[in-house]
Amino acid sequence: MDFNVRRLAADAGTFLSRAVQFTEEKLRQTEKTELDAHLENLLMKAEATKHWTEKVMRQTEVLLQPNPNVRMEEFLYEKLDRKVPTRANNHELLGECLIDAGHEVGPGTAYGSALIKCGETEKQLGGAEKEFIQASAINFLTPFRSFIDGDYKTISKERKLLQNKRLDLDAAKTRLKKARAAEARSADLNSSTPLPEEYVTPFSYTLSFLHVRWLKLWAQEVQQAESELRISQSEFDRQAEITRLLLEGISSTHAHHLRCLNDFVDAQATYYAQCYQYMVNLQKQLGSFPSTFVSNNNQVSAGLSAGGSVPTPVAAGTLRAGAGMGCAQVSPALSELRASCGPRRARVLYDYDAAGSSELSLLADEVITVSSMPGMDSDWLIGERRHQKGKVPITYLELLN
Repeated sequence: MDFNVRRLAADAGTFLSRAVQFTEEKLRQTEKTELDAHLENLLMKAEATKHWTEKVMRQTEVLLQPNPNVRMEEFLYEKLDRKVPTRANNHELLGECLIDAGHEVGPGTAYGSALIKCGETEKQLGGAEKEFIQASAINFLTPFRSFIDGDYKTISKERKLLQNKRLDLDAAKTRLKKARAAEARSADLNSSTPLPEEYVTPFSYTLSFLHVRWLKLWAQEVQQAESELRISQSEFDRQAEITRLLLEGISSTHAHHLRCLNDFVDAQATYYAQCYQYMVNLQKQLGSFPSTFVSNNNQVSAGLSAGGSVPTPVAAGTLRAGAGMGCAQVSPALSELRASCGPRRARVLYDYDAAGSSELSLLADEVITVSSMPGMDSDWLIGERRHQKGKVPITYLELLN
């Protein structure tokens, strides 16, 4: 118990001495021991490495998981040392939705089959994204986090010890300076103006004794201060060397982070290459459907050049008469309709929403009356439904006999 109290008192004295020294340095009332220029440069380099490592980590986490709520949840699971629950990402959710829609529409239909194929590709994209996130977390984020939580914490600890040793050294220098100044004043007292003769005899022995004791005390104080200064200087030099060796390891950290950066770039390249290949395969699969389900950009361009509205079909088809014709061919029924300008009945193939007041909205499978007017755009007809009348795109219609 006695040892603990003494140690506590010694630690309190050391802490108070450091606090006084630090305050006087801030107030510029005492000198401060400056660190070596090389060591200062190493400290600045370590600070910059720590700052930008944290910033790169945060931005990479935002890239891998843009949702801040999910990032916070994953952080809490990590701090609680619990496994993060597996959840589907956006690509996988979209893929499931497309597949369900395809089965509902009918996998035997062209549209249903296309929905299913798109859904399967989206799920493949989701799987590739998960692999990319996992590889980035292991090969990139984990080494960066290990540096912040491990190596840099050790550097910070040793740097704090170096700061304390420097304060102890400066405090020892201040004590030695004060002790020498007091010893000099004591020596000056001996050479001061002597007392009058009538006072010398009664106090001569007393003054001599006190003066000798005074000189011995300050000599011991100076000797003790010098000893403490040597010890503080030795401890400071030793701690400065330890800190310097740790800081010089930052160059190795940079080399390691460079390898991690290469791994991250490789993971990105692999991920984007997989996504590109999946989408190319999907394009090929969708391109294998019949031409009636392939968009006709030529008709859109023709409509724009003629100044008319642009039809927006669900799946652009051809104007069919009976068994149906290709879009590059002109139906005899259509030629007859245009030549006579008389009305004909037509069945609507797909739903169509009018883009303006001059057009007529259509519902699939309804029957309307259509007619043509001289000089009218070849992609459009005039449609009538009871008392409604407006332009309709020919690609949505099938002429009836």
